Amino acid sequence: MRSSGKLIEYLKRAEGCRLSAYQDGVGVWTIGYGHTAGVKPGDRITQYQAEQFLKEDLSSFEAAANKVRNVATQGRFDAVVDFMYNLGIGNFNKSTLKKYIESGRAVWEIQEQFLRWNTAGGKKLGGLVSRRIWEAARFAE
Repeated sequence: MRSSGKLIEYLKRAEGCRLSAYQDGVGVWTIGYGHTAGVKPGDRITQYQAEQFLKEDLSSFEAAANKVRNVATQGRFDAVVDFMYNLGIGNFNKSTLKKYIESGRAVWEIQEQFLRWNTAGGKKLGGLVSRRIWEAARFAE
């Protein structure tokens, strides 16, 4: 599967686009739509480069999501890709969320697991709360 237009539109809104490198809420250097690989202070990119980074980043998260059992609908796939994009494949792979999805737990139980991932640096963040709500809802579509 591939990311839907609905996910890409949401991800762009959730991440925002910055053409100059900045540190995210936990100090990771970031640019474009949440791109982190190789970013260092002072980096600048064009809008075109931001779009290219987004496509490249999404392809790796899509490949990882395609290996997860029980994400056979577009909504489930999009929710998992967005979660990975925001929190990383490693965090997803060691999460109870992944275990619940792959074991076929009830949708409401899986949605509760999405909602638990709402902090960064030990602080509950409104943006993460909103994002997890979107993912939980999208998973049920």
